[in-house]
Amino acid sequence: MGRKISVIGAGKVGSTTAHLIALKGLADVVIVNRTEGIAKGVALDIAESMPVECMSVRVTGTGDYGAISGSDIIVVTAGAQRREGMSRDDLLKVNADIVSEIANEIKKNAPDSIVLVVSNPLDAMVYLAKKVTGFDKRRVMGMAGALDSSRFRSFISDELKVGVKEVNAMVLGSHGDSMVPLLSATSVGGKPVSELITAQRLSEIVTRTRDAGAEIIKLEGSSAYYAPASAVVSMVDSILNDKNEVIPCSVFAEGEYGLNGLFIGLPARLGKGGVKEIVELELTENEKKELSGSAEKISASVAALK
Repeated sequence: MGRKISVIGAGKVGSTTAHLIALKGLADVVIVNRTEGIAKGVALDIAESMPVECMSVRVTGTGDYGAISGSDIIVVTAGAQRREGMSRDDLLKVNADIVSEIANEIKKNAPDSIVLVVSNPLDAMVYLAKKVTGFDKRRVMGMAGALDSSRFRSFISDELKVGVKEVNAMVLGSHGDSMVPLLSATSVGGKPVSELITAQRLSEIVTRTRDAGAEIIKLEGSSAYYAPASAVVSMVDSILNDKNEVIPCSVFAEGEYGLNGLFIGLPARLGKGGVKEIVELELTENEKKELSGSAEKISASVAALK
């Protein structure tokens, strides 16, 4: 095919991401996992479905990082998963060691790639990946806001019994308890959401959005993977096909929104080369305050890494 995406980690998020990339025919896929047999098995299963889907995509699995050479994009999903009662920050130390090792391998084997991190705690892990690889800020980002925004839109759609395409919404800030759903920028069928849903009910939907990952863990016993995989593949698609879509994701701020020197969820235009620009929206004073508070929590997580 000529285009190549490597997915690091063959767990539920990684395997679902690889499957979606192949289903959409976006690129050939390499799945890398510490336990090579798992990577090979997942890859074989996906590859055997390609004739049914009429997709000429090659899918391979390996435990050798040398196979990521020449990748256009590398998606990092490896790491410990949350269990019930855990916050994303509880994974900080164990996943920092894993992401550091992976970032070193990326630097060595795929120095021209774009890196898309999914591992939690997301914003701190993206910072770590950028620091270890030394890549330009435009080529390192994290999947968070795309997922949180999708969850927010889903809940509003359910509440009003309308199609999801009618709901425009965006979630910024940390991928965690301090995420910032932008109510001022949320509309349904062109109407402000505040005209359609009461303030009390909107507050409950915002809380559910912030707790959405924990809700799935409580119900299913494991972390979400369908929605995270769909979110990350939307970013991959925009980058590979130079769609220039504005997608909220964890990007490196240097003055935008009054923030500086950290990765945080902001609206970013994604296309060829990675992050083309950070789009600045007009926020309310309360949203600015919440975004600043979210940045403080991210900075505390990064400080803990050091």
